[in-house]
Amino acid sequence: MSTTTTKTDVRTKSEPQTKRPWLWNVVLLNDEAHTYDYVIKMCQEVFAHPEERAFKIAQSVDGNGRAVLMTTHKEHAELKLDQIHGFGRDQIIAECVGSMSAIIEPAEFGGEDGENAGGNEGSGAGGPGSAAG
Repeated sequence: MSTTTTKTDVRTKSEPQTKRPWLWNVVLLNDEAHTYDYVIKMCQEVFAHPEERAFKIAQSVDGNGRAVLMTTHKEHAELKLDQIHGFGRDQIIAECVGSMSAIIEPAEFGGEDGENAGGNEGSGAGGPGSAAG
């Protein structure tokens, strides 16, 4: 009598590793052609930032030349960048010909932490009436 041996092929299906999307900073750049009022209004309308935070962002842009507005995934960052560029000119400054400059850049240290996203909002000099952007 013959004996039949059956081999069982055991394969474990590993779950595909899902990578967390790389985070991107939306960064507003100073251009000396926009007022604090413009920056505050844009931050409130485009990012829904409260007035106090929007003012701190205006100070940071004025004092540091840049401010991180939001840290998010790339598609959302690109949308917000387009919204900044489409916001329009500062109506208070006659020489202003368009919206503020902004960029997106990879976030090196995780996400937005509210008060100090990207390390820029809390610092800077300037006050109401001086150019913020």
